[in-house]
Amino acid sequence: MSGRRVRIPDFRQKKLAGEKIAVLTAYDATMARLFDRAGIDVILVGDSLGTVILGRPDTLTVTLDAMTHHTDAVARGTERALVVTDMPFLSYQVSVEEAVRNAGRFLQSGASAVKLEGGKPVLDAVRRLVDVGIPVMGHLGLQPQSVHQLGGYVRQAVEPRSAAVVVEDAVALEQAGAFAIVLEAIPAEVARTVTNRVSVPTIGIGSGPDCDGQVLVSYDMLGLFEGPVPSFVKQYANLGATIAAAARAYADDVRSGAYPPARTPVSQA
Repeated sequence: MSGRRVRIPDFRQKKLAGEKIAVLTAYDATMARLFDRAGIDVILVGDSLGTVILGRPDTLTVTLDAMTHHTDAVARGTERALVVTDMPFLSYQVSVEEAVRNAGRFLQSGASAVKLEGGKPVLDAVRRLVDVGIPVMGHLGLQPQSVHQLGGYVRQAVEPRSAAVVVEDAVALEQAGAFAIVLEAIPAEVARTVTNRVSVPTIGIGSGPDCDGQVLVSYDMLGLFEGPVPSFVKQYANLGATIAAAARAYADDVRSGAYPPARTPVSQA
């Protein structure tokens, strides 16, 4: 699907027009190119690469260098979609100055925006990033970089007070300049309230149908990841089984001598 590149101002316009926003993660140029051609609006270089690419148990050990490396690859495969990069753990929490410096590396590697987790504790960083021209996508609800503090990957904002905090943080992020906000693993009614309260788009993941868009980890959606898949994920393919079957057929052909085929003798004229 060809067309004009998606830009930051497009997001408010999409919300006003009631146009849903499709977001997928990608970690390399080949996958990014396929998603871009399919018309995906936002390609997120997610720190989920720690689990689905690097085989680690969580996202906490993903480094700035790794995210920069994968951002460069994804940007090379993208022509239309907006490329957003997750800021990894401790790349923005230490100081506002470090947040700006590290986010700048991602833009220099080809991203158009960064995503960071949290509400009030990160507002100063969000304001400064926006002030220097770096677009920011927020992330509330379940925050994987806080998995130990949260006690695991558990649903958030299920109590009235914690739900109110999510709404307050969303409003604060919008006021700080965030152009969109991911809402992860919160009740649908809370996501609906947030979506109605802010003028920037909300992007849901396990947060019901009323957000302005949806995001999934591509390896979950495509059936490539063999680990546990969240219950809210719809698997649109089972590519893991397809790839394994193709590799098995190739190995069988090599071992039997069927591949490569014998060369046909060249007839002599």
